[in-house]
Amino acid sequence: MNRGVYLSLLSIALAQGVKIPLHYLKTKEWRPDLFFSTGGMPSSHSAGVSTLTTYIALKRGMPTFDFALSLIYGLIVMYDAQGVRRQTGELTLKVNSLNELIEKIHKEESVEFKQDPPKKLKEMLGHQPEEVLGGALLGALIGVVGHKYTKKDRKLAKFKLRF
Repeated sequence: MNRGVYLSLLSIALAQGVKIPLHYLKTKEWRPDLFFSTGGMPSSHSAGVSTLTTYIALKRGMPTFDFALSLIYGLIVMYDAQGVRRQTGELTLKVNSLNELIEKIHKEESVEFKQDPPKKLKEMLGHQPEEVLGGALLGALIGVVGHKYTKKDRKLAKFKLRF
């Protein structure tokens, strides 16, 4: 695997990890399970694709096919993270509240009705625009730092070859 892939995976893991303390600061509730969940601040999707795009831009240049492909792919991922997936999450909120309403109606009925209770659907699927932006900024920062680190590795390797 190449450094761009490593950096993107690191960026995704960092974005997922940052969700835990940010959630705690906001709600005073410690939830380590957020590391494995979707949604929330910052977007790990945005962080991963923006790390890769930034790294490619700095390493190969912006007028390359690699950069163009990564940029378009990244924009689609970020749009989807805040668009389609967020709308799915909002629809899920409505379905879950509808289930609660149906349960209240059934409790007031005199007819016996037996059904397994429905599982509550996961509500935090997509991202708000600021979560996507937060992930994109985190990813760009990791891409820049990763590129600088790569340059230092090359300089160190050249230095060792001279001696």
